[in-house]
Formats: sequence, C-alpha cells, structure tokens
Amino acid sequence: MRILVAGNSGQVACSLAELSSEKCEIIAVGRPELDLLDASSISAAIERTAPTLIINAAAYTAVDQAESDEAAAFALNCDGADQLAVAAAAGSIPLIHISTDYVFDGKGETAYREADPVAPSSIYGKSKLAGEQAVLAAQPLSLIVRTAWVVSPFGKNFCKTMLRLAQEHPKLRVVDDQIGSPTYAPHLAAALVEMGSLAVAKKHDAPWGIYHLANRGSASWCEVAKQTMTAAEKAGLASVPVEAITTAEFPTPAPRPANSRLDCGKAEANFGIVLADWKSAIDDCVQRLARQ
Repeated sequence: MRILVAGNSGQVACSLAELSSEKCEIIAVGRPELDLLDASSISAAIERTAPTLIINAAAYTAVDQAESDEAAAFALNCDGADQLAVAAAAGSIPLIHISTDYVFDGKGETAYREADPVAPSSIYGKSKLAGEQAVLAAQPLSLIVRTAWVVSPFGKNFCKTMLRLAQEHPKLRVVDDQIGSPTYAPHLAAALVEMGSLAVAKKHDAPWGIYHLANRGSASWCEVAKQTMTAAEKAGLASVPVEAITTAEFPTPAPRPANSRLDCGKAEANFGIVLADWKSAIDDCVQRLARQ
C-alpha cells in the first residue's frame, strides 16, 4: 500500500511520515511540490507517487488569524480540499480528509456525534465545514475524520507551549471552562492508516463518510496543562503550578467552543478503532519531547 499525504510539516503529516514502512509506504509532500491551490501540482504529485490512498493533512490552521484572513482560510480549507478530492476521484483513489471539532458551536451538553447539527462560530470552523462538504461531493470514496486538540512532538501545539512557558514563568494560568477531546497526533496517524487500509480493501463497500477520532476521555485545557506538568516533572523538565481561569479572562479573536468533546463510537463500531486514554497520550508526548 502506498499513501500520499498532502502536507509535510504539520503535526499529523509528520506523525504519518514516521509510520512509513515496506508494507505501507507513506509519502508526505508539501508545497511547492504539492500545493492545494495549484491543481497541476496535485495531478503531478498523484501521477508521480501512484498512491492507493490519499490523506489530506494540509490545512489553514491559524484559528485566530483566520478571523481577519477569511479568503486565505477558505482557499486552502475549502477550495484546495475540493481540488484534491476532484483529483482523487478522477483517479478512483480513496481519500481521507482531516477536519475539526470547530464545525460545532460548542453549546451542546454531551459529546458530539457525527450526525449532530453543525454550526461553526469561527471563520476557521466555517472554512473546514465547507471543505468537508466539498470533499464528500467530489469524492464519495472519502473518510472525513474530525479530530480535536491535537498535540505531538512536532510543530506548534499546546503541550509544547506549556513546557516552554514553564521554563519562563513561576505559574501557568489556563482556561478551565472549555472541555474537549485531547488528541495525540502519533496515535491519530496510526488510526488513520488502519482505517484507510480497511476502507481501501473494501473500496466501494466500505463505510465511507464522516467519523470522529480523538484519544479516549475528555478534559479541560487546564487539566491537560496539569497532566503536562506532571509528566514534565517525571521526565526531569521544568514543572510549575497551574491555575484555572475562565474563557472570559483569556479572550481570543476567534470564539472557542465551550464543549469540543467528540463521540468516537462510530469509528469503533465500523472499524474497531479506539485510541488510548488522553492522559497516557500526554505522558508519551512529554517523554518524547524530553528525549529530544
């Protein structure tokens, strides 16, 4: 099996690339060789790699910046995703498209299921929802995988920020009234490859559509920060106390969903996939960062 990954610098793309093996070759390609805004580069990358599956791990992810840069967010998250899906469909190549919890408004009281009404409140969320819709319309052989609160040893993310701030401040003040589903990119990447392999094997008979994938359990950002500090102390890194604050005390240009919990039961039912507990995922992430 050969997987072409659109993107080569993001957390999920890097996590996918390190899974490449003789059994499953994973080729992560970023700009300019594969630019979602350039249809010819997409076609060339597909022709060059001849993949059996494509995973779209490229996206505009600057959530706050998107509020003042709507055109750029929609160009990559919707138009670019659409062009990739069109090219995948032309070659009859199944596609996994990564999406986000931001397609929901966060006002629900329980973990969100795939069929729950979507109502994004940010430009980023709206652009990602538009991308989901475009991909499903262009390539029916698609898995839309919504995930949330991604952390990893790669790129910029919450865990790395907390570890850095712990070296600079005697205390961390972190929002405690936003609840979500922390997701460790290496765990997500392994699940994407497994889902993709199973779906490709069944092809037209596979249960294509929208899925949620995140590590098991839920937490507030404050709880994730505390777990990060606990793991940091065990790993010999700087660790400081964490104080809970409200969203109102930490305003951002883009509104954050108060409830970002994702119900991942559909992925378990259709593919038998369950990710590890989020606490063990954070511990693993911090251990890897400590070794670096």
